[in-house]
Amino acid sequence: MNVLTSPAVAITPPKRPLVGRAVPPGSKSITNRALLLAGLARGTSRLTGALKSDDTRWMAEALRALGVAVDEPDATSFVVTGTGRLARPAAPLFLGNAGTAVRFLTAAAALVEGEVVLDGDGHMRRRPIAPLVQALSALGIEAEAPTGCPPVTVRGRGGFDGGRVEVDASLSSQYVSALLMLGACGRGPVEVALRGAEIGARGYVDLTLAAMERFEARAAALPGAAAWRVEPTGYAACDLVIEPDASAATYFWAAEALTGGRIDLGVPAEAFTQPDAKALTVIRAFPDMPAVIDGSQMQDAVPTLAVLAAFNRTPVRFTGIANLRVKECDRVAAVAAELSRIRPGLATEEGDDLVVASDPALAGQRLPARIETYDDHRIAMSLALAGLMVDGVVILDPGCVAKTFPGYWDALAGLGVELAPGD
Repeated sequence: MNVLTSPAVAITPPKRPLVGRAVPPGSKSITNRALLLAGLARGTSRLTGALKSDDTRWMAEALRALGVAVDEPDATSFVVTGTGRLARPAAPLFLGNAGTAVRFLTAAAALVEGEVVLDGDGHMRRRPIAPLVQALSALGIEAEAPTGCPPVTVRGRGGFDGGRVEVDASLSSQYVSALLMLGACGRGPVEVALRGAEIGARGYVDLTLAAMERFEARAAALPGAAAWRVEPTGYAACDLVIEPDASAATYFWAAEALTGGRIDLGVPAEAFTQPDAKALTVIRAFPDMPAVIDGSQMQDAVPTLAVLAAFNRTPVRFTGIANLRVKECDRVAAVAAELSRIRPGLATEEGDDLVVASDPALAGQRLPARIETYDDHRIAMSLALAGLMVDGVVILDPGCVAKTFPGYWDALAGLGVELAPGD
């Protein structure tokens, strides 16, 4: 059975601890940062352990259209050769629903001599980008997104002078990361400051700074302020080993907790530097997870934690997750709706909070539920975890996991989870 091409997959609860090995793919966040930085660098960079998925494919194809040589010698490597410059693409850059790619490349398009249009699918056209466009305009870069979402048009002049810019990052830290990575290519230093105190998943900014350092840029936080200074160093090619994806790891950590199993991920938990690795502390507390969980700094792990919470001993409220409403889908609404297919009222929305009622007695019951996935990989992968405990769970459009983890269903099957057509 090829799950990726099936309309639906039914999951049979294993009724035993899951024990075995399941190696997550390379980090999507680090892979897309590294691809862009390698594309902006002079020389040849070798990226190993990288993620090959829809999101990174869109980034790689866009870089090729911008004149960067991107070779793929094997299933987990990219060899990227750049000149330190980007060429004007012959056509608009189509980026599917890859939020990291469209935001990072919107900023990088300022380095092109000429007009660049960045667009995506119907989901991408509902994902906000106005704060980044406004920040680029403040740096003297001509950019516009009439709807506040893609498509975006950037009219580059081959570079920019630098300067200080403020950005509203309450919806996404990716706006900050995009400006920081662009900053090293300015003709003068760039300072990026937050407008307001809120920032979505600040840990991803640290991830960006670490990647920039590997490519020999100089950037640092300014003391006593929510701001960063980037020197006009440009980038130098490097070889980089990319760590496994922490968001993907959360599915297996949760599967361990739910089934009492032991799953070897091939890397110790403490080796992860990505923000979603913080979820492991909460997962280890199961079945006594905290009554209130602030998901603001581990946003992509929230759907996983919410499914785990459904089997917790006591109810769980997730706060700080308003940004989940502008991801691939409205994940707050989606998780509430799909958990409630398993049992009405199992999860509810209260403002921008998600409240999971929790009921350990769900485990072992047959509760038929056909789970909508909204073309969102994280909804598919997280709700599949409910199928480890409840009989009758069917995941619709299972192929959407190809966005970040094409091997997800194979990994579950490799642990002994029985998958069948869910027609």
